[in-house]
Order: sequence, then C-alpha cells, then structure tokens
Amino acid sequence: MGLGRTLAFKAITLGLVLVAVLLLTSAILGVTGVSDKILMSIVNEEVRGFRQSVSRTITDPDALNRAVKEYEEQLIRSYGLDRPWYLRLGDMVVRIIFLDLGNAKNIQSFAGSKKVADIIAERIPNTVLLVTTAIAINSVLGVLIGPRLAMKIGTKFDQAVSYFSAISYALPTWWTGILFILVFAFYVRIFPFGGMYSSPPPPDEFGRFLDLLWHAALPIIVLVMANVGVSIYVTRTLVLNVSQEDFVLAAKARGLPEKIVRRRYVMRVAAPPLLTNIILALAGSLGGAILTEAVFSWPGLGTLFYQAITTSDEALILGLTYIFTLVYVAARFALEALYVVLDPRVRI
Repeated sequence: MGLGRTLAFKAITLGLVLVAVLLLTSAILGVTGVSDKILMSIVNEEVRGFRQSVSRTITDPDALNRAVKEYEEQLIRSYGLDRPWYLRLGDMVVRIIFLDLGNAKNIQSFAGSKKVADIIAERIPNTVLLVTTAIAINSVLGVLIGPRLAMKIGTKFDQAVSYFSAISYALPTWWTGILFILVFAFYVRIFPFGGMYSSPPPPDEFGRFLDLLWHAALPIIVLVMANVGVSIYVTRTLVLNVSQEDFVLAAKARGLPEKIVRRRYVMRVAAPPLLTNIILALAGSLGGAILTEAVFSWPGLGTLFYQAITTSDEALILGLTYIFTLVYVAARFALEALYVVLDPRVRI
C-alpha cells in the first residue's frame, strides 16, 4: 500500500471515530434532555433580542406578546424542538462540529461575549502558552537526557537523575505551585502571585509581552519541575530496552562510535513510542491543568472546564469535550503519519 493510500485510510478511520463519538455524545444528550436545554437557551436568547427590537415599534403589550409568541413558535419549529430528539440527531452533530451551541450561562469572554465558540477560542492560546510550553520543555529534556542515561546505567549521574525522577513524579503540581508562590512571590518577591498581567498592565505592547512572560514563568517552572522526571525516566527506559537488543550489540561489536549507535540503531527504533508519549502529552495539554491554573489564577481551558462544571453549563462542557476529542483525533493522525515515515513496515 502506497504512502498516500495509507495516510488516506488512516484519516478516514479517525474521521469515522470522531463521527461515532459525536453521534454517541448527541444521543446521550438527547436521552438525558441536555440537548433540549441547550437549544431552548438559544431560543430564549433570540426571543429576548427580538422582544427588545420590536418593543420600540409595537407599543401595545398584547400585540407585543403575540408577536413574541409567534416568533418563539417559529424558532421552536426551526430548531426541531417540536420533534423527538432522535429526529434531530444530525442537526445536533452539525451544531457541535461548528460550536454553534448558543451562549454560556454565567461565563463570558474577556471581550464580553457569551458565545461558547468565542469563550473557548479565547482560552486556547492561554493554555498553549502555559501547559503546552511546559510539556514541550519536558519532552525536549527527556529526549536530551534520557538516552544518555540509558547508555550509562548505574553511574552516579544515572542514580541522581533516577532519584530526582522519583521525587518529581511524587510532587503534586498544585502543592508545588502553592509552595513556589509562598517562596518566590511572598518571601523572595521575584515573581507575581498569579494572573496573566499586572494590575494595571503596561500600556505598550512590548511591555505587556514581557509582563505576560513574567507571570507565566513561575507556573511553567512548576509544571516542568513536577513532570520532567517522568519524561526523562520514560525515555531512559524505552531507550534502555532497545539498547539491549541483539542488533545494537552487534553494532557495538563492529566498533561503531557511540553517537552513531545511539542515533541510527537505538533512537530510530525507540522513536515511535517516544513520539507517541510526546504528541499525546502535547495534545492532552490543551485540556489544561485544572489545579495548576486554579492555583495561579491562569485563565486557560482547565480553569474554564472547572467553571463550566461547577456552574452546570451544559453547552460549554459539550463544546470543550468536542475540542478535546478533535485535538486527540488530530494527534492520532499526526502519529500515524510519523509512524509511516519512521518505520516503513507500517505501510504493509
């Protein structure tokens, strides 16, 4: 099977997975009545806007109520609320895909919009700046340090990093965040307590950018400290398992330099599982770090998800769940494409 056909087949398969998830989600929403609540909230919002607009021209209260009632009935028919949920399953799937889920109940964007799509789109860059940056740093450190440890098993450096990895894995990010705030924000006072900007923020763009980096530095350090040990240790273990294979021992017996053995014979074989961990971790980072973002008052997707759950905002929860599923499917497709490039056997 050619490269193009292989990738096309993988794309169709993952697309079907996404459609299946959306259909299942829509069916659950229909059975539980959540879809009715979401659509009714959209209808009520449009009716409220219609009432405000026509009240300027219709002064008779009875005539105004009749006009609003007729408009509401038209909306109910147009949204399919006069039909059972299973007859409008396809329409609900389309709404989820385009995040056409109306307005959030109690949450709004920084610009004042209450649309679900606007709120989610506004929070994505914040989470990418914080959590995704930390995961990327962890991945780079894991790839740089892990293979070297695997080639020097039992040395003092290996033992020290192994102990550090165990300590790093045991550190709760929220506890580490509180401790770092206490030390570096309260006592030492070199970092702010939280948030994205100072109050008031700098007036110029460059100053705002530097202020943003200053506020993001401490939570990124916390996320790196609490997760880098796991990244290094996982990479070390994967590379160690590959380095004990017969073909690696044969390459060493031929007298090949260590760098060539590590690059051509070890890392090439260990690359697929390493990429799996890295890419899925980067995709999962878009879900945000709920506790860490809450500790540092960082307005990312993690904090948004927590707020949506605590306020029972069905439309916002649904939109966030779809975004996370979409990111996962995209990450899986990227992995499949990289597998084909790294390991030609995958094409068979």
